[in-house]
Amino acid sequence: MGGAEMGGTGAEDAEAEKGVRIRRAGPDDRAAVVRILDEGFQYDPVSSWVFPDEARRREVHNLLMAAFFELALAEGHVDITEDGSAAALWIDVPADAGESDEEGPAQLRAFVDPDNERIEQIARFTAAIHPHGRAHAYLMMIAATPQRQGEGLGSALIAPVLQECDRVGRPAYLEASSERSPRLYERLGFAPLGEPLRLPDGPPMYPMWREPRV
Repeated sequence: MGGAEMGGTGAEDAEAEKGVRIRRAGPDDRAAVVRILDEGFQYDPVSSWVFPDEARRREVHNLLMAAFFELALAEGHVDITEDGSAAALWIDVPADAGESDEEGPAQLRAFVDPDNERIEQIARFTAAIHPHGRAHAYLMMIAATPQRQGEGLGSALIAPVLQECDRVGRPAYLEASSERSPRLYERLGFAPLGEPLRLPDGPPMYPMWREPRV
């Protein structure tokens, strides 16, 4: 649910666009990264669909972000700006990745908000459209705090990973969660992949794929 997704990028000590310093996040960064994601996605169209009640969203949305952070640490990596204003969650998807964990969406729902079936639904919907058969980097989520949005922090976070993708010949994938986002990702080499995912009575999500540049 991102736009929100590889080791060896050099991002641990990278000087990125506009002098933005980026480092690899670890378990001790959990609170900082969850705060960035919670603030950055609090009014995102997909988050608003998953948690239509704003008061409930403010209460439990951070738990969903925490679950995504733990998944990225376990199956990929997390990059954070040195000033704690933006973060990106990446998953390393192998070529032989099997079918999605059937129990995972239900477990996620139980952890975050047991009475909210949309948590389980969004996990199953995105798993169903996720491409398989080729190893790729999955940009699971990327966010900046509201006061720092529009400053190019997202591009600065993504650039080192895409450079590594180009170096090793690895594609990248993401799901854009707003109508504006696809245009931004197209500038980075992503292209639409199939039809948008249309959530029931909710906003579309836009799967996008990037072939490595030679």
